[in-house]
This record gives sequence, structure tokens and C-alpha cells, in this order.
Amino acid sequence: MSYSEPYPSDEFLVGGVMTRRCLAWVIDVVLIALLVTLLWWLMFWLGIFTFGLGFGAMALLPVVPFCYHVLSLLSEPSATPGQQMCGLTVRRDVDLGPPSGLQALISTIAFYVTLATSGLLLVIALFTIRHRTLHDLLSGLVVVRVRAMETLTSADRRWNIGRGTFAP
Repeated sequence: MSYSEPYPSDEFLVGGVMTRRCLAWVIDVVLIALLVTLLWWLMFWLGIFTFGLGFGAMALLPVVPFCYHVLSLLSEPSATPGQQMCGLTVRRDVDLGPPSGLQALISTIAFYVTLATSGLLLVIALFTIRHRTLHDLLSGLVVVRVRAMETLTSADRRWNIGRGTFAP
């Protein structure tokens, strides 16, 4: 893409993201359930072998989903395994860089608060530009397609927030 060509719209980055996010969430729920189940059994046997002393480690199980999300956002692909399988990545809305630690933390906390309040606040994505959820808006992040990011990176462009388009 040369600079003389017209700039692609936001749809270039976020087209089809909502459906993929829903599928990615289902995949992540299954992966988290498998991980928690595996850890529960490991801690159960640790408790048996330590004559009950290891059962206290089970108190750490509720933080597993939280750590799963924060560490996934801070990893190289900046996405949970479910998002990776669906071809998505999480980026800063301002310049499409990887999320900072604070942004990953805010996003994860806001996501779980949203889920704790029935999850209805996720509907906001139907009405926002770039289909951003409440936790995306609060943390300054956006979920985009990986293939679009690869094209954007090869063209050495940046996202201009004011116009909602790309700028050289």
C-alpha cells in the first residue's frame, strides 16, 4: 500500500471481530476450565501427600483466570490463546502498540467486573466505534484482526484516532 492510495477504514482492522471475540471467549472458558481442573487435581494430590497441609494451596485457584488473562495480554502475541486461535490481537487504541502492564490489568479487572454484573455491559460493543467493550474503553485498548495488523505493519502506518483512519 503506497501513500498515494486512499486510507483504509476502521473496518479494515475490526471487520468480523465481534463474532471472533465471542468464539474466542468460549475457547478461553474451556481452556481455563481445563487448567483449573488440572491444578485442582494436582493440589488435591499435594494435599493428600502432605497429610492435609497442601490443601491450602487450593485457595489460589480463583486467581487462575485473572492471571490467565493478564499474562496473555502481556505475552508476545498480546492475546489470549482463544483470541490467537481466532486470529485476533489486543492493541493500544492510540497507536496499535502492545498493551502496557497497567492497561492489561485495568482491562482484566474491568472485564471480570463486567462479567460479575451479569455481562450485559458487554452489549456496549454493538454501539461503539471499532466494536469496543467497556473494558476496552476503560483501558484504552482495541481488539483487531492479526492479518490486518500484518498488512499495517508492512505498510509502516499508524492509526489516526481523530479521523478513525490510517495516516502515514
